[in-house]
Amino acid sequence: MTNPPRIGMRPITVGALADMLRDTLQLETLALPGADDAVSLGRELSSPEVSSPGLVLAGYTDRFVGRRLQVLGETEVTYLCSLSDAVREAVLARFFSFDIPAVFITKGQELPPGLAAAAAGARVAVLRTPLKTNEFYRRVKPVLEDLFAPATTLHGSLADVFGVGLLFTGKSGIGKSECVLDLVERGHRLVADDLVLVARRGTDLLVGRGHELQRHFMEVRGIGLIDVRAIFGIRAVRQQKRIEVVVHLEEWNQDAVVERTGLDGVTVSILGVPVPKITVPLNPGKNITVVAEVIAMNHLLRYSGVDAAEQFNERLIDHMQRARSQRALVQRYLREDDE
Repeated sequence: MTNPPRIGMRPITVGALADMLRDTLQLETLALPGADDAVSLGRELSSPEVSSPGLVLAGYTDRFVGRRLQVLGETEVTYLCSLSDAVREAVLARFFSFDIPAVFITKGQELPPGLAAAAAGARVAVLRTPLKTNEFYRRVKPVLEDLFAPATTLHGSLADVFGVGLLFTGKSGIGKSECVLDLVERGHRLVADDLVLVARRGTDLLVGRGHELQRHFMEVRGIGLIDVRAIFGIRAVRQQKRIEVVVHLEEWNQDAVVERTGLDGVTVSILGVPVPKITVPLNPGKNITVVAEVIAMNHLLRYSGVDAAEQFNERLIDHMQRARSQRALVQRYLREDDE
């Protein structure tokens, strides 16, 4: 199963990918005789995977997964060149019978005889790079993973506090932006305000960033838009940050049930990844900025294996057990005292 593309993102085509990576991969789009470039470069990608055909060239196709970008390195090209013309033609016909988006040739190698004609007949683009195969994989995989990463948008403000990504959420006007602005003034860093673009990388990593047009701008009610980078300097902002804790701000309600010990951790799911959630009720006089800093530092302590709530709970249980043991000794002594 392939990862879904980013929400609201246009389909990625071979041509768009080639233009995006042309300088990074030093790509050359090869002109194929009789090929329809509009069709071959207009093929849509449906998978972030890129692989080499391997045993497919030798005739074993049962485990071959189509719809992947294919890479022909020195081993594959040398093998194809070693075949007779008739065998090579059959191998290439079988290879291009699959729905392959595009083929990359690494190390600047010349095409094996018959490959250009077979690719043109299948309307598959062939691109060449002077990079070695391993270096090609190293550069292209992160880009593909980012392009196909599941993504969503969240209403909130994201800040880097002591290296911990805190995502502030809450209803409009609750004070998310003002809290982050105060954190920036105290030396922390703004990532995004109001609209946070979130992408999942791998299975459990969430990365948030701001929209490219809105980046590092913040709306402060009563003032309007401000440029945080221009006011506080380049050190007050960053491009993206991992989301590690959700801090939900809500109005104080004396009848609400509020977590007092921290033993019963609450999580919220973002793109299928559970993230710790801390709800902070707001009342007059509460220093939410200091609370946010403590949340970040407490998260760092937990990450290093120090859980204050668990330690206090264990200390309390140990105290209760020792007190019970002492009471049992006294009761036993009184029962055995016959005088």
